[in-house]
Amino acid sequence: MKKSVWLGILFVAVVIGCVVYSTLNTGRIRCQVCITFQGRQACRTAAASTRELALRTATENACAQISAGITDSNQCHNTPPDSVRWP
Repeated sequence: MKKSVWLGILFVAVVIGCVVYSTLNTGRIRCQVCITFQGRQACRTAAASTRELALRTATENACAQISAGITDSNQCHNTPPDSVRWP
């Protein structure tokens, strides 16, 4: 085979390996956040490599379900959660 074919196969293998590694390596810390905003409540769970990122992601996911628009979303993100669980 030509050298370019082998380089192409190697490149694809490296990309697939990076995707698999990054997928399996994240999500070591899980967090569940429940938020009430403007009379609506949502609970969402997220996983990340750090506690701060897991908390922020779970909060963003919960707010995405109960807020409408950027202004509401920003206000929701600043609302203290009703509960935070670290399962």
